[in-house]
Amino acid sequence: MTAATLGSQRFRVLLAGVFSQVLCVGIARFAYTPLLPVMQQQTWMGDADGGWLAALNYAGYMLGAVLAATIRSLYIKDLLFRCGLILAVLTTAGMALTEHFWVWAGLRFLAGLSSSGSMLLASGLILHWLMQHRQRGELGIHFAGLGIGMVVVSVAVEMMLQLSFSWQTQWWGFSLLGAALLVPAWRWLPRPEKPVVGAPAANSQPAMPPTRTFMRWMLAAYFCAGYGYVISATFLVAIVEREPLLAGMGNWTFALAGLAAAPAVMLWDLVARRVGYLGALIIAMCIQVVGILLPAITANAAAVLLSAVLYGGTFLGCVSLVLTMAGRLYPSSPARLMGQMTLAYGVAQICAPALTGMLAEASGNYSLGLWLAGGFVALGAVLLVCLRRVDQTAQRLDAAAKAAVYA
Repeated sequence: MTAATLGSQRFRVLLAGVFSQVLCVGIARFAYTPLLPVMQQQTWMGDADGGWLAALNYAGYMLGAVLAATIRSLYIKDLLFRCGLILAVLTTAGMALTEHFWVWAGLRFLAGLSSSGSMLLASGLILHWLMQHRQRGELGIHFAGLGIGMVVVSVAVEMMLQLSFSWQTQWWGFSLLGAALLVPAWRWLPRPEKPVVGAPAANSQPAMPPTRTFMRWMLAAYFCAGYGYVISATFLVAIVEREPLLAGMGNWTFALAGLAAAPAVMLWDLVARRVGYLGALIIAMCIQVVGILLPAITANAAAVLLSAVLYGGTFLGCVSLVLTMAGRLYPSSPARLMGQMTLAYGVAQICAPALTGMLAEASGNYSLGLWLAGGFVALGAVLLVCLRRVDQTAQRLDAAAKAAVYA
């Protein structure tokens, strides 16, 4: 294979990841966020119902994370990834066929399964292909698809609202868009190849097993990060649309968050090279606290837009930093540690939307839920500050990140 051909194929492989993210995360997961206020206006759905549906979506994501962490065969992972692409389209179309809560619940759960396939299975398959073909193992472009997906669904909902489309018609529109995205996502990601006998391992770096202290504190901090992430991810558009001075800005605010999220992985990788992984994670979480709390403090349009930028620019960075740390600790087999981290993050994502929806229904607004989310993220940052000072694993990780500057 010539260098030009390999470069072209590398570009298609990365684009396959982007398209899978837009389909499985952007449409199957995040279309629900801008459509939530529309469905609340045109159906029986209340705040608590919306929160429970979001919680079930994350329950599906968490189950998918467990599967991704336990399955070792690349061929099975590839099969499940492709099933996830189909599932994303079917569950999106299914949302338009009914107004029954439990059918919606099942569809949101299955959509969560498909999003974990794009986030975890696709990233592993793409990384494997890159390393097998002696390409740089960078996933920044792949994860940028998540932010692009947020922009796509926000703009699409806004355009369909201008055309007075009903909530059912909008779900149908997203299912057609998803079917179009499925084709390149399916075709451009090659099936796994059998390894060449006698070829060197893709990654032969020694493992650096974390201490018990590191795992306990890190899991607690990542739980806190997950709680903060999911509130804005689920309710941001509804929160903005509830404010009389901000009515009509909800979808554009969510699109702005997506634009900020698109380059986040690459930017936070650069920050980590200067201050270490935990240092970068602490900074990201502190910035995210401000982003979460601004809509609870003020209804000023500029402040809310700033909130979207701060939130979008940090939540994906937090995820990528933690997954990168897992790869550093277990270079040859990071899936188990990634699975544990994702479980902690996922448990928070199940609890938080349900609780926030019930609090919003009881109080009539989302302010208490936002303050609670901001408090959790602040607590997570404090835990990481303490961990960074006392644990050897944390110090080794920070040294490894800074050493990458000279690699």
